[in-house]
Amino acid sequence: MKRTALGAAAALLLASLTACGGDAAGADGSTVTVTVGYQSKTINTVTAGTLLRSLGYFEKRLNSLGDGHTYKVDWQDYATGAPITAQMTAGKIDIGSMGDFPLLINAARGRQLNRPTRLVSVTGYNLRGGLNTIVTAPDSTIDSLEELKGKKVSTSVGSAADGTLVRALQRAGIDPDHGIHKLNQQPAVGASALTAGSADALSQFVAWPGLLTYQGKTKALYDGAQLNLPTFHGVTARADFAEDRPAVLEAFLKAQAEATDYLNSHPVAAAEKVAEATGLPAEVVYLYNGAHGISTFDPSVKPRLVSALKQDVPVLKAAGLTGDIDVDSFVDDSHVRKALKASYAERLAATPPAAAGEVWPKGAGKTRSFTSPARLLAYVAAHPKGVRAAYVPDATTGTLWFADKAVWVADGGKLLPFLAPETAQAYVSAHGGARVIGYADALERAA
Repeated sequence: MKRTALGAAAALLLASLTACGGDAAGADGSTVTVTVGYQSKTINTVTAGTLLRSLGYFEKRLNSLGDGHTYKVDWQDYATGAPITAQMTAGKIDIGSMGDFPLLINAARGRQLNRPTRLVSVTGYNLRGGLNTIVTAPDSTIDSLEELKGKKVSTSVGSAADGTLVRALQRAGIDPDHGIHKLNQQPAVGASALTAGSADALSQFVAWPGLLTYQGKTKALYDGAQLNLPTFHGVTARADFAEDRPAVLEAFLKAQAEATDYLNSHPVAAAEKVAEATGLPAEVVYLYNGAHGISTFDPSVKPRLVSALKQDVPVLKAAGLTGDIDVDSFVDDSHVRKALKASYAERLAATPPAAAGEVWPKGAGKTRSFTSPARLLAYVAAHPKGVRAAYVPDATTGTLWFADKAVWVADGGKLLPFLAPETAQAYVSAHGGARVIGYADALERAA
């Protein structure tokens, strides 16, 4: 019995010496497993997940460390950020990526369970909030937020999409707790509920609104960019992992920056890779991750994003999901600064590309940009069977959307696209003579 107890104690000691939470060493102490939690279909995290994994940059970086270890990366795919946080606070995931609201819950749970985490970099962002959209059924007669009063609205409580819904309703003068019937559902469940008619609207994050609209199952009701509040996704790491294996975290952040540069330099190829890995249509991936897509990819932790994160805390507190959160202690860009050195300042100062329309011709490996919606429509009209996808920026918010799904307005000789009826109507009301027209009419006018 004494020998058994001694053996057990030795095993525990060996485990404590050779394992660091989700990072486990082999029996010879030379193999280290790094566990990365990601969301393959939340495509604003692809530079820290799906795309990064397909490119193999992290593994290459780890293999070049030359520290005597053999590294293995365990990629774990989840539908949302909540299970990643649960695994991180259990010490089973080292690095994870998720949206801004889940990041705050990650910070709160880590502190509560004495397993602190840190926001170490950003993946994709939109400075106006365009990553979240409220959609309705294609045949719905609901054209404004005011008409959601008393209706059933599906969202994922604690997500950035729920934050968008709460804020949008508040601005419309609707109590988000009592003015609607909120259905707390996972994105796929909410999408099914909307299709089945058991929900009147759906507020969700990338890529669900774009996917469902592309499939003809929904139409946009509200553009999250109308809030003019930044939304983003980021990378979180366990504080003990960052302290114990700084070289591994630095390798990850360097690899993430490489994946970001690849996406920005080869947006079509990147969209195709993500589409292949996720099963999402490449046209939908490009809507968000393209050259002028809804999301801008940059690993730097911009002050405007940190400020937005602080503004998100009261929304989560009001929902009873967290208490106070010390955002400043959660945010730690020291690792990404060290990893990217001089280039970090350049990335930090970079701004999103100007909004522009794009056409993806069939069989082409690149898109064509257009300086005006009318010119884009003229091209589409002249190539009725040669266009894979056409994208236009909302005339008010700049949020990119599918040209054939946009709400079009004719104002004299101008043709203007809008993501949602509300923004289109606001423009019409402010411009005498302007009126909403159908897509076919817009094409005909452009031709």
